[in-house]
Amino acid sequence: MWARALCVGLLAFTVGLIHHLQPELPEAALQYLSSSLQGLSARGSSSSPSLEEALSAAWDQLITAPSRHWGKVAVGVNACVDVVVSGVGLLQALGLHPESGGDHLVLTSQEELATTFLHYMQRGAAAERFYSDADSFQHISHTATQNPDAKHFVGGNAALIAQRLASHPDMEVLLCGPVGPKLHELLDDRILVPPASLQGQDEYHLILEYKAGEQWGSGHAPAASRFIFSHDLSNGAMTSLEVLLSSLEDFQPKLLVLSGLHMMEGLSQEKRASRLHEAASALSDVPSDILIHLELASMTDGDLMRGIIYQ
Repeated sequence: MWARALCVGLLAFTVGLIHHLQPELPEAALQYLSSSLQGLSARGSSSSPSLEEALSAAWDQLITAPSRHWGKVAVGVNACVDVVVSGVGLLQALGLHPESGGDHLVLTSQEELATTFLHYMQRGAAAERFYSDADSFQHISHTATQNPDAKHFVGGNAALIAQRLASHPDMEVLLCGPVGPKLHELLDDRILVPPASLQGQDEYHLILEYKAGEQWGSGHAPAASRFIFSHDLSNGAMTSLEVLLSSLEDFQPKLLVLSGLHMMEGLSQEKRASRLHEAASALSDVPSDILIHLELASMTDGDLMRGIIYQ
């Protein structure tokens, strides 16, 4: 009973907060949420929808399609090729053997890759790390891409968002990011990629999947998940940001979607602070009639997150 009362109180607070922060929301949506609140407080029969179903239905009424539509959208700046392989299979192909698991915020060797992978596999948890050794990563990525079971996909939030937007036939999409030959092949033909974004080599992100119950040495995965790592300097330094912003004048979009700030975790503190300052300064010059959506992603560095918030 106390749990239901707590949820009713929380929902009541939410109704008031939403009405205060978003007074322009459709009255019908607020009325639906209020009626759901009343229903929750009176509900007792087993035939009624569950608490979770009622809350979900209430939020579905509040989340409405935007009234404004954009004919042109510019998207940047992280783009790559995701290579999906069996994690255990790849590590075995590299001749690595499971030892004790241990977490490393930055991977500097194949051994650290193995221990960090095992650390998260034993927990059934996803993680993403930067691999600092370029030559070693090239060897690992070559081994992964040569695996006959490897699958290649469009990767990077910016490229994925552009790919999704391009599925709307009445929308023009500009993508600025490090686009290599393989990624260019995978992208929708309708996506515009400026010549300055094209490069001779792809940025590969390796996605090591494991199944629930899978074993590697003494390690046992309680749930299926994935471990992601890369040596991605182009996306890490957001090298395509200036290309993206310089393209706005000619492309004339109504919406700018910016993603990739999380990739700066692989930079040194000094370089990261400098690049974040440059990005904030450059964004301040974007014309005010272009709306900006900032797309964030998983981050482990609190300093970087605070820098994004305050800058």
